[in-house]
Amino acid sequence: MPRPNVEAERREQILQAACHVIAEQGFRALRLADVAKVAGLSSGILHYYFTNKRDLVRAAFEQNVARSFARRTAILESDTDAVSKLRALVDAYLPADDETVESWHVWAELWVEAIHDPDLQDLNERAYGEWRRLIAGIVRDGQAAGQIGDADAVELANLLVAVLDGLALQVLAGSRNMTLARMRTTCQSFIDRVILPR
Repeated sequence: MPRPNVEAERREQILQAACHVIAEQGFRALRLADVAKVAGLSSGILHYYFTNKRDLVRAAFEQNVARSFARRTAILESDTDAVSKLRALVDAYLPADDETVESWHVWAELWVEAIHDPDLQDLNERAYGEWRRLIAGIVRDGQAAGQIGDADAVELANLLVAVLDGLALQVLAGSRNMTLARMRTTCQSFIDRVILPR
């Protein structure tokens, strides 16, 4: 049996490859052999870690969620004011670089599959519950500092998340009307018009 640190590294390697394949081909087209090839491993080694596609994909979705939050840790833990954090989070979630675009593709596949899979519905619920909790916490901090209006913090968090998700999907789908620049402007305008005090 491989050493524990080798196991953890190899598992990470497989999950990164799975996310790449999901983003490139979609969940339905994913084959374990494709993941093994992208990971540079044999199918036998992949099967040692994941016995079937369902287990692999669920773990890949979970890893995508964790990595998405981890990439924003510096923003969330910074000493900047709440409005600056919200603006930085908007910029960090724009599908502007390869890693973020791949992550958005995996999120989109998760949403589609969660429609039919109660286990993935639970994963989506937990991930979005945490995301809304973090945004609502920033909003409450801004309200306490007098930077943000006194509307319901959870409602504002839900609205901002909905704007980000909806516009990102349009950008990813290649909308000529919703470009990356327009998405950024619209999200920042949303902060100005809805979240800041009037």
